[in-house]
Amino acid sequence: MSLAQLHYTSVPPESGGSGVRFTAVTDGIGRGLLEEAGRLLGYEPPQDAPVRPTDAELADFPQAFSHSALPDGGRLLARAVCVGAEPGGRRSAFHAHAVLLPPGEVLPGGALPITAWNSPHWAATTPDSGVPDPLDTLPASGLFYREGLIGFAASRTPWLAGYFAGLRAIAEDKEDQENDSPRQIVLVERRSADVAQWIALAGHVLPAASVARLTFTTYTRRPREARQRILGVLPADARGLAELPHRFRVLDCTEGAREDADSSRDSWAETAARLWLAGMPELFEEAAALPGGRFHPGALAAVALRANIDPGSNARAEAAGWARTHARALDEEQVRILVGALCAPNGEDRTTAETQALADLFAALAGRSPDAVTAPLAALVLTEAVRATTGAGTKAGPDPVAESPAPAAPRELPVLPELQLRSLSPEFKQRLGVELAFELRAGISADLSGTGPDTSRPVGLLRIAGILGVDCTELLPDLADRLAAALLAEPESAYTPAVQTALEDHFELRVALLSALDRLAAADPPAATRLLNRTTLSLQGVQSLPHLRMCAEAPAPWSVTGLSESGGEQDRVATLAGVLRAAGVSPFAEPLILSTAVRLVWADGTPTAGEARRMLGETGSDAHRSAGTWATLVAAALGGPGDDPDAPDLAHDLLRSFPEKLEPRVRSALLLLEFAGALRAGRAQAGWIVRARLLRADAEPVEQGVLEQALGALARQLLSEERPNGELYDLIHGGDADLLAAYDRAAREDATRERLRTVPTYTADCFIAWSSFPGANPAWDRTRTALLDKVLRPVVRSLPAGDLAAVEESFGRAGQHHTEEFRAWNRPGALGRLGLALKRRTG
Repeated sequence: MSLAQLHYTSVPPESGGSGVRFTAVTDGIGRGLLEEAGRLLGYEPPQDAPVRPTDAELADFPQAFSHSALPDGGRLLARAVCVGAEPGGRRSAFHAHAVLLPPGEVLPGGALPITAWNSPHWAATTPDSGVPDPLDTLPASGLFYREGLIGFAASRTPWLAGYFAGLRAIAEDKEDQENDSPRQIVLVERRSADVAQWIALAGHVLPAASVARLTFTTYTRRPREARQRILGVLPADARGLAELPHRFRVLDCTEGAREDADSSRDSWAETAARLWLAGMPELFEEAAALPGGRFHPGALAAVALRANIDPGSNARAEAAGWARTHARALDEEQVRILVGALCAPNGEDRTTAETQALADLFAALAGRSPDAVTAPLAALVLTEAVRATTGAGTKAGPDPVAESPAPAAPRELPVLPELQLRSLSPEFKQRLGVELAFELRAGISADLSGTGPDTSRPVGLLRIAGILGVDCTELLPDLADRLAAALLAEPESAYTPAVQTALEDHFELRVALLSALDRLAAADPPAATRLLNRTTLSLQGVQSLPHLRMCAEAPAPWSVTGLSESGGEQDRVATLAGVLRAAGVSPFAEPLILSTAVRLVWADGTPTAGEARRMLGETGSDAHRSAGTWATLVAAALGGPGDDPDAPDLAHDLLRSFPEKLEPRVRSALLLLEFAGALRAGRAQAGWIVRARLLRADAEPVEQGVLEQALGALARQLLSEERPNGELYDLIHGGDADLLAAYDRAAREDATRERLRTVPTYTADCFIAWSSFPGANPAWDRTRTALLDKVLRPVVRSLPAGDLAAVEESFGRAGQHHTEEFRAWNRPGALGRLGLALKRRTG
């Protein structure tokens, strides 16, 4: 077959002319194809090229060897070279020689387009006859021999994986979704011959059909306008291309190696690079014959492993996954060789993904393949799982109970097929148990603090230890303590399926864990309640767990507020009794259960004074003293509001029940509360203000509620007609601002106003009291004046004549001058004159 040819040049045969044109074309090529070819055959010399190059300089000019697609489905294979300068020396001249391959046609003999690089049949001048010479073949260049390409690949190691990732995308026709144009590979090289070698590598990686369609050019000055999938450019023409990753995958081989983000995640590309570096490109065809095909990362990795080429951890994981998926399609010998390769030492750490893939492969092969095949895989899976989890080495060392190596970077324990592991021979398990005993014990006893509530790993290792017969009995208490702390801290995430399974299968661990939780529940009952409410952890099968059983019986969240579900008052003291019954132990036998119960029922803080008084009466002081909950009762008394009627009585009971526990300040505060109760009951001895002042001084800083109780009770008693002689004098001259304020508030209460309206003797008594000692001190003057004007006057002005007469009659017993002062004070407009008169009396 004679190839259709085109000659396209910028040196026309007519002297003195210039421009570009076709100078020789095989008959039968249509005008449309010529126009399309003309757009593909141009050539621009490098930016720094001399205008009139010498022959030596011309030899260094890049060759634009290209294979391009045409609109009709045909292909254009061409070589364009610089041939010197145009007449006049204004610019360089070029000559392009091309062959046209019709749709569906290939080069003679099925030769790949890149093999025609530097073929001796490429012409640099137009035939003298103006007609292309017959061309039946394009002999291959001697550049692309196998060893030469292997050496070239080794010289381009940093960029191999990125290039192969791009080739696979081209072969699978993966196009950019944001743009309709496919992504192109840009090879930045100083020599176009090196670009040609890159393209020749593709001939051994891609299927023949893909290589035959692969478009490329070894040199272009305008990569943004080029249509080919692989572009060779000089460094000066590559600027800015890397900023367009959606269009170009740029491999700059003229600079230091840079990691390619796409290839770093592509295990197939990494394996392809390793095959070339191992000098075995023929393995691509072997992979193509396997299930999954040439581009399946697992199939290619499997081929590499069988050839003793380590493809890396990610690819080994792919190979294991591929073998698991296609296990039924592989014969026993293929499986044996691949498993042996997967289990062979590789000099690097296996990742979690690889270990899990090996575990899955073991699960697929166990029971179907001979033990001689699966046993090494089981040993590797167990060993890698244990060592990756614990971070421990294999060297002998001290017992891990005494000195546990902390894992530097613990990884997740793979899911291991337990039934298949248990079916392994006793001799195998015993041998592996001896080998892994140190790591297992180290991992079970290692401190996992700082890694989160990772409870699955230690119980998983405990399970493996049980399968292999490694005794870890003495490690259980410490493991239980750590599991208990993690469960209380984060119940949902720590109570994993692995932990549940371990507790079901390992009774000793279950007993140790529940006992540890019971101890911790005494310190943090709400946390234990959360654990029991949010998980399915059962207390069955273990007898003495008083604190946990109380937590399981703890009231619902609404009871924390003291309200029942229907909104009424919740009897929390009765709830406390129910929680204590759930413990199954008397508070006298185990005092701490009372503390746990109180913290459960009053999770929000402190009981009310009434609740505390009932608790003390029903439980007795001895139990509270032993449990330390006496302090809660004291807090209930001192922390309540100023109007709590039960606080003074509770203070009285506490002073009697815990005299030896009360520090002086607290004792004085309780005495002040008790004194308030005695004042209200009328039992207080004379000297109220002095006693209140002394107790308050000893109780400082006094709680607000206690102070309000004492001052309020004292003020109300000072307003009564039965107050002892001298108390009012002490109030007036004591200058206690807080007490005067309490006295003012009590005088304004509704009960006081009502008594003023209905009891004439009381009205007269208050007038005498509030008119007494004017000028004694500014605070008293402000208080008494406000009470006379704002409290007493409105009442008196509203009294009927008969009631007013009764008030005046009451003054008669205290002295006629009080009657006169009252009448003067009550006359309209007389307030000022009365004030002056009273002032003269004290002057």
